Amino acid sequence: MPPGPHPLRRNYLPADLEPTLTQNTFDGSVVVQAAQVAAEATWLLNLASQHKSILGVVAWVDLKDPNIGKVLDGLQKHPKFVGVRHLIHDEEDVRWMLLPEVVRGLKELESRKVPYDLLLRPQHLPYVPALIDKVPDLPMVIDHIAKPYIKEGIFEGWAQDMERVAKHGKLFCKVSGMITEADHKNWKFEQLTPYVQHALKLFGFDRLMFGSDWPVCTLAGTWKEVLAAFTQALGPQIADERAKILGSTAAKFYGLRV
Repeated sequence: MPPGPHPLRRNYLPADLEPTLTQNTFDGSVVVQAAQVAAEATWLLNLASQHKSILGVVAWVDLKDPNIGKVLDGLQKHPKFVGVRHLIHDEEDVRWMLLPEVVRGLKELESRKVPYDLLLRPQHLPYVPALIDKVPDLPMVIDHIAKPYIKEGIFEGWAQDMERVAKHGKLFCKVSGMITEADHKNWKFEQLTPYVQHALKLFGFDRLMFGSDWPVCTLAGTWKEVLAAFTQALGPQIADERAKILGSTAAKFYGLRV
């Protein structure tokens, strides 16, 4: 019997998420690119113009494009364009982020103070300090805490590399995308706790932000289950600190107009 359609192979639109955001008293969310095509950026920014719940869009831009400046000129005309991301973890070359033509594009982001999302796996972390040396003033955030091997329970290696990169004060971290790195059907928040606590110790409340990774998270749980798992793994915190991780740190990093 042939496999059925992939559960994510459809459009997930603001109307699908807005009721959940409202029920959980979130002002909105930042939408982050999924496809490495310029047309997606236009589509997402058009959606953002129509929906108040989209507070910002992190779009894909071809960093190797010699005309990247003109592309950014166009994107920066939109008030909800807040950052750029590339699927680094899909590149065969683990040193992709250090390629001269990529660094040239990142320097263009740096000069414009456009934040950059680092979508990595653990094997990429050793190269992040060298990247920071090349673009020291570029605001960057590690997505999904660099996708540690939660399902296998592997902590060593990732933990030490995260400690090294966290020493760079302008680097932020998103606590997101964890339940899909665990066993999709049998994960428990206790499996996430060591990773969340380590990230908190390294980055603190001023450089750590929650991300739902919706709709990808639905492969392993609902948006609300992601939030619950994160808050349980985080443990009791004072209201101001929790508010930073759940919103104000992201608002500061991306320059959101909330």
